Amino acid sequence: MRDLKARALSRLVIGVSTLAIATAPAFAQESETAAPADEGEEIVVTGIRASLEASMNLKREAQGVVDAISAEDIGKFPDTNLAESLQRITGVSIDRSNGEGSTVTVRGFGPEFNLVTLNGRQMPTSTLGDGASPPASRSFDFANLASEGIAAVEVYKTGRASIPSGGIGSSINIKTPRPLDRPGMRGSIAVKGVFDSSYNEGDEITPEVSGIFSATAMDDKIGILIAGSYQRRKASNNSYNTDWRDGYLGSENNWGSLPRNAAQENRPEGNDVYEVPQNGSYNLNNIDRERINGQAVLQFRPVESLTATLDYTYSRNTVEVRNNSVGIWFNFNNVSSAWTDGPVAGPIFYSEAFGASERKDISYSGSLVANQSENHSFGGNLKWEAPGGVTVELDAHHSTAESKPTNDYGSSVSVGNAVFGVANQTINYDTRLPVISYTMHPGIDPLDASLVTPTGNAFRNAYFRDEINQFRLSGSYDHEGGFLDGIDFGMSYTENKVRSAYGFIQNETWSGAGPASDIPDDIFTLVSLPDKFGGMDGAGSIIPSFYTFDFERMVGLIEGLYGTCSSPQQGVAAPGTCLADYTVDRRITEKTLAPYVQFNGRFTAFGNEGRLIAGLRYEHTGIDSSALVPIPNGTSWDAANEFYISYSGQQDFSRFKGSYENWLPSIDFDVSPLENVKLRASYSHTIARADYGSLQGGLTLDSQFRIAFGTGSRGNPGLLPYKSKNIDLSAEWYYGRNSYISAGFFHKSVENFIAQDRIDESAFELRTVAGGPRYQAALAALGPNAGAQDIRQYIFDNFPASTVPTGTDPAGYTTGQILALPEDPLLNFQINTPVNSDQTGKLYGFEFAVQHSFWDTGFGVILNYTIVRGDATYDNTLPANTGQLGLDPQFALTGLSDSANAVLFYDKGGFQARVAYNWREKFLAGTGANPFYVEDYGQIDASASYEFTKGLTVFGEVINLTGESRRGHRRSDRNVYFASPGYARYAAGVRFSF
Repeated sequence: MRDLKARALSRLVIGVSTLAIATAPAFAQESETAAPADEGEEIVVTGIRASLEASMNLKREAQGVVDAISAEDIGKFPDTNLAESLQRITGVSIDRSNGEGSTVTVRGFGPEFNLVTLNGRQMPTSTLGDGASPPASRSFDFANLASEGIAAVEVYKTGRASIPSGGIGSSINIKTPRPLDRPGMRGSIAVKGVFDSSYNEGDEITPEVSGIFSATAMDDKIGILIAGSYQRRKASNNSYNTDWRDGYLGSENNWGSLPRNAAQENRPEGNDVYEVPQNGSYNLNNIDRERINGQAVLQFRPVESLTATLDYTYSRNTVEVRNNSVGIWFNFNNVSSAWTDGPVAGPIFYSEAFGASERKDISYSGSLVANQSENHSFGGNLKWEAPGGVTVELDAHHSTAESKPTNDYGSSVSVGNAVFGVANQTINYDTRLPVISYTMHPGIDPLDASLVTPTGNAFRNAYFRDEINQFRLSGSYDHEGGFLDGIDFGMSYTENKVRSAYGFIQNETWSGAGPASDIPDDIFTLVSLPDKFGGMDGAGSIIPSFYTFDFERMVGLIEGLYGTCSSPQQGVAAPGTCLADYTVDRRITEKTLAPYVQFNGRFTAFGNEGRLIAGLRYEHTGIDSSALVPIPNGTSWDAANEFYISYSGQQDFSRFKGSYENWLPSIDFDVSPLENVKLRASYSHTIARADYGSLQGGLTLDSQFRIAFGTGSRGNPGLLPYKSKNIDLSAEWYYGRNSYISAGFFHKSVENFIAQDRIDESAFELRTVAGGPRYQAALAALGPNAGAQDIRQYIFDNFPASTVPTGTDPAGYTTGQILALPEDPLLNFQINTPVNSDQTGKLYGFEFAVQHSFWDTGFGVILNYTIVRGDATYDNTLPANTGQLGLDPQFALTGLSDSANAVLFYDKGGFQARVAYNWREKFLAGTGANPFYVEDYGQIDASASYEFTKGLTVFGEVINLTGESRRGHRRSDRNVYFASPGYARYAAGVRFSF
């Protein structure tokens, strides 16, 4: 299917490109100007063609390589989501969250490598992700902004001295309308209903309302603009998920790796690398998203040369995701499996069997992620066009972004239930949707609600706030005549203050918090599963049904029964809530001073005008990073394969500082050897700063550890930013009013890559039961092949002073904690810490674009294709611990992929229609000890509108028309870590403009 789509797209690109070139002499405007017209008569083009013409003109007149999307009219942007609009631009692709465009990748550089500004101002960003870890990303989440009220989005692909640094892939500038730019009174209001066919809970239609009003007065000396939008969406994003253990070498023979016996078919050997599943689950995720945006702009122009602007922008995005899942966990005992050939071996199936006494379960879990992101931006701008060709501009803004949970439970909450008695469990990877199956021991029915037992839970609480205060003074001098056309100069000061906090409370009662009889049967609801994954290969063979439950009622029950939040095993909650106190609290302040100067030159070549622009930007950045470090006081062995760290409740801040400076030159050259043909060449240096998590100054240990070692992470405030040296070449032919063909080449040489180094060390004098005197005594008494449950029972029976028993499971084993003692061995931790690599990565690629209108038919096409290649790729054949082979840790660029767009549009007689296909090749989504890939994805969107009478338009749209599914994997394409079906989203409404 993937190859078929790629071939079909390539044929479409080649065929329509040929047609566009063959019909090139017939310009769209010829038919419009063919009729006699009075001298000076202006032909006004509106709708899709007006938007394309404005975007094309910006590209044509820009310094360097710039692409843009412009609003078709006031209050009408081409797509309902800014990210989904940006993916239409050559070289831009997007990542999706909850079925919507969220973050962007430009020329293979992921979200962390692209700077987003609003009207030229650096914007703060905040997001909690899934809320299950301390937030750390610089990535701007376009899901926070509705497209209504946006005038244009500009994508600067080459560096420029006058543009703030921070984007290696691009600098993306979001422009909002200004009333004095379009004098008079005008406005628009739109109402529509949205139906998302993915929603598990019914056929609900949700509202979206938007409006914008702009007016000027006093001979256009005063202007005011007000815009706002409200959007509600209900949808589902069902998924299969697996967590995988680190990549093992076939030569390894330790706990967690595959046994060496006849039950392992085609077992990987030698330097073959493979991964084994930790778990597998099917997840039903119901999403309720509410987005509110607002803008207010006041402008005053007392004289033609002086303009004052005050503006305020607000956005609030509230997302609630309710999850119910059915899943299995593996114990790495009694394994049978089958594997593909190496060097990267993938599982054909993986299976484990359990005795009746092992108390193995099928999990019925639920979770709630409910968070809100709120942005405020206050700005002021004063622009004076002074005599003598001098222009001075003063701009300042105070902007904040804040994300936090919206309930008394936390940002991400998980509550477990289980039915015990699994005899065998298997995951088969032969289908696009992996198939989980299981059998129970005789007499146990997994769909008997009276057997569902409450187990463990976790209440995670995350918070993120980003505040930017920025001051910019800039000027320009326009010189008439000669080579020197002008000089641009300026200075900016930016203070970026970030706070990231996180805490959790947790109860490790996975063997059962209490008997099944504690929970009433009517709290559970039986739901079918295969229909929730319709259209995916393998859906007909998965688990047929499972139990969901009332989340809030369940939390109330287990709090009353077991003190889940008021007396948790780990962490402390605010009284009367499940909101955990923060144990991670990171504060980072970045201060950047950046002066720049830029010289603009004009000359004549080939009888046409050419330009040469050269600039230099200097930046000095200081970093002050502090982190609250929780102080652990011990460890315990809580269940057969579960070891945990306990904390004293004491915390302390550690503080580190760092600084760096950069000289960032840029030069842009363009010339027109023929009329309407433009050749460009650019060279620049650009930087992208490290993510906030990498800069934090503190050691964080993962609360659960393995029998052999624990894990943790430490930040590095001394990290240098990524630095790229860029070359861009471009050729463009503008052969019609809104038609052009372009081809470009880019090359980037990137240094200061951030790689993860793994350090083995002890921490806080923590010790572990495993390998200690009591553990050894148990092995001596029971034999070297004794199981974990029997070893635990021996310690409970013979060393009661160092244990905390909590009960007895049905197999007769004592449950509870075994505490580590001073005579036990030190616990080794594998600490991941970021470091700047001394390696340099090179990336290059080609961009091709065609925009063509077919005479006066109203039809047109937009086609583009981006090829990206680079040497900073991940080697899947190396194990997670590269030190095993005497190699350095790996580093690689994420987001590297080819992408393409094909758009067919019609715009004539008040009727507009657009069909768009967007495709992105498989890309590396995450690195570290193991890679994560998102597989090829293509999506068809369509929209249409009709203007019944001037200003009154009805419209409709469909997103993901064919319901394409998405999937991701790790080293092998059989190491599936997510698979999700796709569904269409429909909308229809009416718009009134004046």
